[in-house]
Order: sequence, then C-alpha cells, then structure tokens
Amino acid sequence: MNKDINMEVVALNIVADYINEHWETTTPKMDYEVFTVWKCKALQNWKFLLSSSLPDGMYYEMTFNGDKNEWYLDAYKKFENRCIKM
Repeated sequence: MNKDINMEVVALNIVADYINEHWETTTPKMDYEVFTVWKCKALQNWKFLLSSSLPDGMYYEMTFNGDKNEWYLDAYKKFENRCIKM
C-alpha cells in the first residue's frame, strides 16, 4: 500500500459506500457523516471502529491486513445501551 494514502480516509469511504449500497429504497436519502470512534495501527495492520450520524444504531469495524493488502468490513447493529449500577 502506498505510504501517502491516508488509511483513515480509505476506511471512512468504504463505510460510506457500504451505507449507500444498503440504503432502504423506501427511505428518502438524507445527508450523513461517517466518523471514526477509535483507531489503532500495529505493525502493518490497521483497525478502525466507525459509525455514522444516521439514527440507525449501526457501527462498523474496518480491518486492514497489511500482509495481504486487503480490507475487511464488519457491520453491527446496536440493540441496547443499558446502565448497570454497582
């Protein structure tokens, strides 16, 4: 992979493309942003946790495998956020 490529921008664009590909045809298109929640680089590999400003509860895990020059995308749905007091 070219060292001049901004891996975070690549990850953000892949997620935006995924969101656009899976847009419900019955839902009107709306403006949204994809943003990085967390990122980490270890050796030649990258890991990003991303989300969007859409109210759909989705979040995305992007992993770049530097050995194979491949990206992997996992898409998740948040079902619940619960506070458990100690």
